[in-house]
Amino acid sequence: MAARIVILGGGFAGMATARRLERILRPEEATITVVSRENFSLFTPMLPEVGSGNLETRHVVTPIRAELRRATFVLGDVRGIDLAAKTVTVEHPIAGSHQTLGYDHLVFALGSVTSTFGLPGIAERAFPYKTLEDADRLRNHVIATLETAAVTADPTERKRLLTFVFVGGGFTGVEAAGEMADFFRSTLRYYRSIDPKEIDVVLVEGGNKLLPELQAGMGEYSAKALARRGIDVRLESMVAGADERGLQLKSGVTIETKTIVWSAGVRPSPVVAPIAAIATGRGGSIAVNADLSVPNQPGLWALGDCASIPMPDGTTAPATAQHAIREGPVLAGNIAATLRGRATAPFRYRAIGMMASLGARRGVAGLFGKYLITGFPAWLIWRTYYLLRLPGRDRQLRVAIDWTLGLVFPRDIAELRVYSSAAEAHALREAGMLRDAGGDQ
Repeated sequence: MAARIVILGGGFAGMATARRLERILRPEEATITVVSRENFSLFTPMLPEVGSGNLETRHVVTPIRAELRRATFVLGDVRGIDLAAKTVTVEHPIAGSHQTLGYDHLVFALGSVTSTFGLPGIAERAFPYKTLEDADRLRNHVIATLETAAVTADPTERKRLLTFVFVGGGFTGVEAAGEMADFFRSTLRYYRSIDPKEIDVVLVEGGNKLLPELQAGMGEYSAKALARRGIDVRLESMVAGADERGLQLKSGVTIETKTIVWSAGVRPSPVVAPIAAIATGRGGSIAVNADLSVPNQPGLWALGDCASIPMPDGTTAPATAQHAIREGPVLAGNIAATLRGRATAPFRYRAIGMMASLGARRGVAGLFGKYLITGFPAWLIWRTYYLLRLPGRDRQLRVAIDWTLGLVFPRDIAELRVYSSAAEAHALREAGMLRDAGGDQ
């Protein structure tokens, strides 16, 4: 009887696992099922460019069904896992129906979610920057803020409207701040009542340097490059919370703003937290053996952002896309080895380098832990590498065209309020389906 393999998560790690399993396992050996709450995979390294309008939203996503050759795809949120019965319960996010899936091997590739560390006011007042909807929502908010500032005479309120704060000096915060500065440079020509000098982009980092997880020199260069473009980089600035005035720092300073973009922390998906039989590592991640198997739980595996993977030097594997896409084939090979009665192999990988885009055709790259490349060459390496990593030739071509058009034309400033409750109410009112206050309809 064919083994039942269920993969929870359709991101880098989950899809890398599924694609390798399809190649190395015969149909009679196993059935493969991928469960994801979205029917697409998001290419997260390009998310900041979606938020700044440099890339079209659909060009950085790939339909999961199009990536799979023979695996079954199930659209659903994981609602329960029964280790004893070896079943997973999922809820369809559109229909609301429930489905129970049996498994012999279960792969946790659920990724991570935004963490606000319980700081007061952050969850209510900050914009997370983790998903495609986050990027679209932020872009629409920024454009709406510019529209409001353009007709606001009060200098104090105008200052708050035109101050944009990014919290977190990791990849997302650095790249998002740089991209947003590019957005303003490209679009302020349309807002003649706003002086470009009124725009204030602030990047807040609690540590003493940006990109702290990368090799020496990358963070220092990034801070200087962003500062040269007018971005206010504030290091060693711990966040205390947020209120109606703006972002509060532990130093007692309040940065008055209406826009706080939060990329200061993530935590593993909380789905596994209620399962007492699975040991958790740092931050609630799933502790795994070197071969990506869950200790004392035959048939359970974990990888990607939701797993704590031991490395030979005593550290754990970084939660990056570069590692996730290499963990997947190793895990797939170990499942195949287990099914065939062979020994599994440990995950071993040393990154050749790490890169970050800083906007304005500038970047920073560290290679082999000792070579530092900066400026335009690093930016070109970043773009080339990630373009080639983007799944699908059609997506690669679309992104390349977007980038080419971005060299010639300014970015779009249409505010698409398709996700807002106000837009929904307006549409219903126009159709005569919503009562106005005191109205007769």
